[in-house]
Amino acid sequence: MATFLSAEQAAAELGVNIPTLYAYVSRGLIRSEAEGRTRRRRYLAEDIWLLKQRKAHRRDPAKGAEEALHWGLPVLESRLSVIQGGRLYYGGRDVVGLATTSSLEEVAALLWMGDLHAPFPDAVVAPLPPEWSTLTRVAGKLPPLEAFQLVLPVVAAHDAFAYDLRPESVQRTGAKILRLLAAVVVGSRPTRTPVAQVLQRRWAAHQPDVAALLQAALVLYADNGLNPSSFTARCVASAGSTPYALVSAGLAALQGTKHGGACERAAGLLQEAGDPRGARRAIVARLRRGESMPGFGHPLYPDGDPRGALLMQLIATQRPKSPGVTLALALTDAVRELMNQQPTIDFGVVTLCRALELPASAPLALLGIGRVVGWIAHGLEQYREGREIRPRARYAGEPPHG
Repeated sequence: MATFLSAEQAAAELGVNIPTLYAYVSRGLIRSEAEGRTRRRRYLAEDIWLLKQRKAHRRDPAKGAEEALHWGLPVLESRLSVIQGGRLYYGGRDVVGLATTSSLEEVAALLWMGDLHAPFPDAVVAPLPPEWSTLTRVAGKLPPLEAFQLVLPVVAAHDAFAYDLRPESVQRTGAKILRLLAAVVVGSRPTRTPVAQVLQRRWAAHQPDVAALLQAALVLYADNGLNPSSFTARCVASAGSTPYALVSAGLAALQGTKHGGACERAAGLLQEAGDPRGARRAIVARLRRGESMPGFGHPLYPDGDPRGALLMQLIATQRPKSPGVTLALALTDAVRELMNQQPTIDFGVVTLCRALELPASAPLALLGIGRVVGWIAHGLEQYREGREIRPRARYAGEPPHG
C-alpha cells in the first residue's frame, strides 16, 4: 500500500515552501492525488524520498555515487521491472496478476521481447555434450545452485551459438539455459515441455494442480530490480561474455547467504518452531536473542511483499489442511502481532514447498530457474547498450609516493 504525506508534511520533508512543492508536482517530479472528496491533495512519499536523494546527490556527487550502490539512487536505466506503490511490475504489468495467469515462458517473452504473447524460442541444447550422463549423475548429488554451476560451463563449451550476442540469438540461448536447468533438477534431457510441468511431473507426478503453484513461484522470482545477482549478470554481459557466463555469474551471487540464503533461513525458522504451538515461542526466543526474523520484512516492500502474500494465499487455498500451511500461518500471525512484519516471497515459497511435500532443495531450484529469466533480460539490455559497466573506486589507501 502506497504511503502519502500532506502538503505541509511533504514541504517540511523537502525543506521547501508550499509553492515550491506545487512546482515540483507540475514538473512531474512528485505525484499527488485528491484526498477523499475534499480539495486537498496528498503527495506520494516515495517520490519525495527520491527527490531528496537527487538533491543530496547534486550537493555531494561523490557521496551520492557511493550511496547509489547501497539501496540508493538508480545507477542505470532499465525497462524490465519497477516497484511502485508497494507493487512489483514487469514491463508495466502487475506481477501478482502475471503469476496467476501467465507461464514462465510467457513472462520470459515479455521481459526478453517486450511482448507477453510473442512466440517463445523453441531451442533446446542439441547435441548434448558427451559428458551429459556423468554430469547429471554428479549434479544429482549437489544442491541445485551448485549443480547448475557444474553443468553450465560444460554445455557452453559445446554451444558455438552462445557467442552470437544478437538479441534473437541471446533469446534462443536463454531458452536453452532455462530448459537445461529444469532438466538438471529432474535428472533428464532438456525438452520443450514448459518448465513448471517438467518440475511438477518429477516432484508431484500425481498432482497436476501443483504445476500452477510452481508456475506462480517461478514467475514471481523472475526479476526484482538490480539485486546483487542481476547487477552481477549485467556487469558480466557488459564485458561481452556469453549468456551462459552471465547466468553462471548470477548463480554465484545468488549463492550468497544475504541473497539466495534467505530461503534456507526461512526454512530454518519453520523447522525451529516445529508446530503451531511453538510458533510464538520461537519468535519470542529470537527477539530475546536479538536475532533477525528470516522470511519476514523486505526493505523494498515496507507494507508487505505482495509476492509473499500471493503465495501464502494460493497455498492456503489449495492445501488448507496441510500441517505445513498451519505452521506457516501460525508463524505469520505471531510475527505480525509482535513485529508488524509480513512474509516475503522466500517464506511463501518455502511454505509452498513444505505444504506440497516437495524436496528440501525445491525452493532454491525454483529461485535459480525463475531468476534466469531476469538475468537473461538484463543481459539483453546490456548487450544492446554496448557499454562496459566500469565504476571507479575512491582511493582511500596510502598516498602515492616514491
